[in-house]
Amino acid sequence: MTAPLLRIARRTALAAMLGSAFVGGAVFAQAAKYGPGASATEIKLGQTMPYSGPASAYGTIGKVEQAYFKMINDNGGINGRKVNLISLDDGYSPPRAVEQVRRLVEQDEVLALFQTLGTPSNSAIHKYVNAKKVPHLLLATGATKWGDPQNNPWTMGFNLSYQSEGQIYAKWLLKNKPDAKIAVLYQNDDYGKDVLKGVKDGLGAAAAKMIVKEATYEVSDPTIDSQILTLQGSGADTFIDITTPKFGAQAVRKAFDSGWKPLHILNNVSASIGSVLIPAGVEKAVGAITVAYYKDQNDPQWKDDPAMLEWRAFMGRYYREGDPKDQSNLYGYLAAQIMTQILKQCGNDLTRENVMKQAANLKNFKLPLLLPGMALNTSPTDFFPVEQAQLEKFTGTQWQLFGELISTDAR
Repeated sequence: MTAPLLRIARRTALAAMLGSAFVGGAVFAQAAKYGPGASATEIKLGQTMPYSGPASAYGTIGKVEQAYFKMINDNGGINGRKVNLISLDDGYSPPRAVEQVRRLVEQDEVLALFQTLGTPSNSAIHKYVNAKKVPHLLLATGATKWGDPQNNPWTMGFNLSYQSEGQIYAKWLLKNKPDAKIAVLYQNDDYGKDVLKGVKDGLGAAAAKMIVKEATYEVSDPTIDSQILTLQGSGADTFIDITTPKFGAQAVRKAFDSGWKPLHILNNVSASIGSVLIPAGVEKAVGAITVAYYKDQNDPQWKDDPAMLEWRAFMGRYYREGDPKDQSNLYGYLAAQIMTQILKQCGNDLTRENVMKQAANLKNFKLPLLLPGMALNTSPTDFFPVEQAQLEKFTGTQWQLFGELISTDAR
């Protein structure tokens, strides 16, 4: 075993032995409490992922998370229990997501849902899981509605909220390019509309003047070429690109190939070098801007970073088929680390109620793969773990951070 993996193993084992002994002051030896999907030997989690369909590039997230929990299990599990992550394909189809989640809840009887991906799919299961009182945690989507504990107390997102992301771009434009003529391409669903709302809220009264053209696409569309040409024809010099990876790659390529050279603002979910920019042609994305809240494994400044070395060692042993340039593989690893922390905090009370309680009790939780200075915090009234981010620009080989870490109000 490599030195980085040995460090992971030692920390995991130590957490299992010591961290489980005292959780919030409670002694682990107390009588165990189990809900559905939990026992003295197992913790059963469920998720849906688009292993097929128009967003299949995201499928690697589910694979890296399964690999992470295999590593955890190889090193003793969480509080002595092995994690069984049941990951099902929903094809990025809301009806299919409903079918698969019903199976996870009613047949597999999972303790909690973890990292179900996509705004459309999660919107389709939102009411159901809250009615069933199943923890619906760390959703792989930044829709702002996932942080509404008053009305949906069983759902908590993970990503920087889409509205916060949109506001960050807008505020930067107002300060640095106040005369921008903006064209917007967005996915015609809650995800796309959420980012766009953030942009418009951030621009405020200037939105009506600065946004000169909007275009939408459906996830079933084969290409977005015609939309790009329409936006180009508007005379816009700034392009806000709110797309998922398949369409993000198409947008980068088509904008460049058509001779349109706007300032390209590419939303975070399509900023992966491995799954978006390389397929598009990295030279076509030079100068693009996005937002980040965790380290980029392609950035040389993190080359010898201990946490990055650990992640690379993990990839080399547990997920060799995964692309080390694809940031989705680092994102999934981070999400699995947070879920592991929540389950550790549960100690010997593995009920759905306590899982949700611990998810809403992250206190200044720092992970070394987050950007320096960042910490995750949640509470019973704050279901937004990530509320800090930083802008970055693509150089042709890497994303390069610039400016300061920005704290946002996710709501």
